[in-house]
Amino acid sequence: MKIACFSTKPYDQHFLTAASEDSPHEFLFLEHRLDASTVVLADGCNAVCAFVNDTLDRSVLEQLREMGVGLLAMRCAGVNNVDLEAAAECGVRVVRVPRYSPYAVAEHTVGLILTLNRKIHKAYNRVRENNFSIDGFLGFDLHGRTFGVIGTGAIGRVLAGIMKGFGCRVLLYDPYPNEEGRKLGEYVELERLLAESDLVSLQCPLTPETYHLIDADRLSKMKRGAMLVNTSRGGLVDTSAAIEGLKSGQLGGFALDVYEEETGVFFEDLSQQVVQDDVLSRLMTFPNVLITSHQAFFTREALETIAQTTMESIDAFDAGRALDNEVVASSS
Repeated sequence: MKIACFSTKPYDQHFLTAASEDSPHEFLFLEHRLDASTVVLADGCNAVCAFVNDTLDRSVLEQLREMGVGLLAMRCAGVNNVDLEAAAECGVRVVRVPRYSPYAVAEHTVGLILTLNRKIHKAYNRVRENNFSIDGFLGFDLHGRTFGVIGTGAIGRVLAGIMKGFGCRVLLYDPYPNEEGRKLGEYVELERLLAESDLVSLQCPLTPETYHLIDADRLSKMKRGAMLVNTSRGGLVDTSAAIEGLKSGQLGGFALDVYEEETGVFFEDLSQQVVQDDVLSRLMTFPNVLITSHQAFFTREALETIAQTTMESIDAFDAGRALDNEVVASSS
């Protein structure tokens, strides 16, 4: 099989090449994001491998069908950028990587919390200028604080365990509670979690039901001065509402690794350009905001698992076997 791999960086090529070393398949590595204007690059391929900011709407999927592409392999867990109904109608089967290292995202989340709370990023820059003053770096103990986790899948549970180790009281919210989560914290209603938590972390998928889960109304219900952390999907937070919360002091800090309009910005070097996103630019002016560029997943272990799982799905499709990681449109 020939696979067109979109949105690839050198690290993607390295890990996918290593995972396919003994495979008969051929990869066509493309830096371009996949959308209606670049889909033509997949002509002659049997499968497409895409990532979080590629566009897999009906128009793109119909063109893939016309090219004879039968498989869409997403090298990520989320498929919110894929029109699954259109994929089914076009006969394009969709697979994903449902799990890689949950520790990667959970540990990065903790890193963001510690950095924003203790101003480590600012201290680093100050010391490099031979300024050893610690004025303005006052933080707070995590021990004894209430930590709220929204979403208790694998990542949420790992994060809850880490924060429990810090001595935090852990509150959990999930429409589908699980026994592993119950061992780590107390399941409560979302409103109670927001009202009582000093720190809130989002660890849930982006669906129509969770879009702007944290909006102006929910922000107003948070404990005043609490910190919000998002390392899941940008669309979970209404960024404009978060900015208003930061301005009023209702939101005491905002750490994010994802942003709802990140396509074309995150993963790219724009250092010689003017960022055109006014909302993102405003967000970056706040001293109590910390942004990383969708790197929470970015560990060696996670990339190895992503590449290996992707190759297993491609091999299974080529051999006509069951696709364990297939995603289909909801029947509801």
